Amino acid sequence: MRSGLHADLRLRRDAFTLEVQLDVPDGVTVALLGPNGSGKSTLVSALAGLLPIEGGEVVVGGHVWERPSERVRLAPRARSIGVMFQGLLLFPALTALDNVAFGLRAQGLGRAEARRRAADHLARFHVQDVGAKRPSELSGGQAQRVALARALAVEPALLLLDEPMSALDVANRTEARRTLKHALADFEGAKVIITHNPLEAMALTDRLVILEGGRVTQQGSSSDMLRRPRSSYVASLAGINLLEGEVESHGRLRLSDGRGRLAIPSDAAKAGDLVLASISPQAVTLSMTPPTSSARNVFAGNVDAIEIFGQRARVSLETEPRLTAEVTLDAIEALGIRQGASAWASVKATQIEVYAA
Repeated sequence: MRSGLHADLRLRRDAFTLEVQLDVPDGVTVALLGPNGSGKSTLVSALAGLLPIEGGEVVVGGHVWERPSERVRLAPRARSIGVMFQGLLLFPALTALDNVAFGLRAQGLGRAEARRRAADHLARFHVQDVGAKRPSELSGGQAQRVALARALAVEPALLLLDEPMSALDVANRTEARRTLKHALADFEGAKVIITHNPLEAMALTDRLVILEGGRVTQQGSSSDMLRRPRSSYVASLAGINLLEGEVESHGRLRLSDGRGRLAIPSDAAKAGDLVLASISPQAVTLSMTPPTSSARNVFAGNVDAIEIFGQRARVSLETEPRLTAEVTLDAIEALGIRQGASAWASVKATQIEVYAA
């Protein structure tokens, strides 16, 4: 019997088509990331049974939840799923205790037993003292814990968390992330988190799945993503310069956008190969005068933008190809780097990661 989640589904909403294959074993946490309009919310609704799929199947723990070819489609209440929707969506007219007890009552438990188990789950998340309060009376952190307790109280086979941090302000996020991490570690079923925040995804999950235009474009560990992004979206998440082109000869790459050539490691690929080349911003050396280093890649252009974070800065350059460098604030001051100034970017061929497109 297949454990965990197996989803191979297709559906259309107006002009948008979602075609996704997703496998999440029991005990594993997967983060689903993608730009706005990529289909994340549509996938959540399909897995939860709120939207019918047109083809494929959804199987959890060996049980078929949906398979159009056999006219099988379980209603949302018949699916062993714990869902924490974006914005938490606690029932405003119910107390925190009755919010957590709601799913248990739907499973057929009597009111007293459902409330007893709900109280146990509130205690598990250290919010047992808010059981009599309505959602409007809860802080953001309290509401998140109540929503988690509600999702887990039904002992689901699949836990689905849609933007679990979106309702929290910055001050509450560190503690909320810690609470969520412990809850995920204790849950033995399949776990899927939908988020737009790559840092939260990397902190909470074992594997990342990238959804773009209704399709999975890349999946793997965060280290794989950081080292070898396969799309401009993933490169932007990782803060990596990503270029695409055709190898003209060993050690020379003609860029697909027509913006010049790039020297790459001579043994990275053979002539005619279509490849991606990723360049870490830390591998880009900046200077305000023509460099005298041994780097084979030297590009001139104006400084387009400077973004400061902590004691470091990212400098975007209007070179061809466009590049982003990461330097210290001391380097910004020492070199006199300013927006609009002319600059040179140098990259050693040996610091470029090359892989099949």
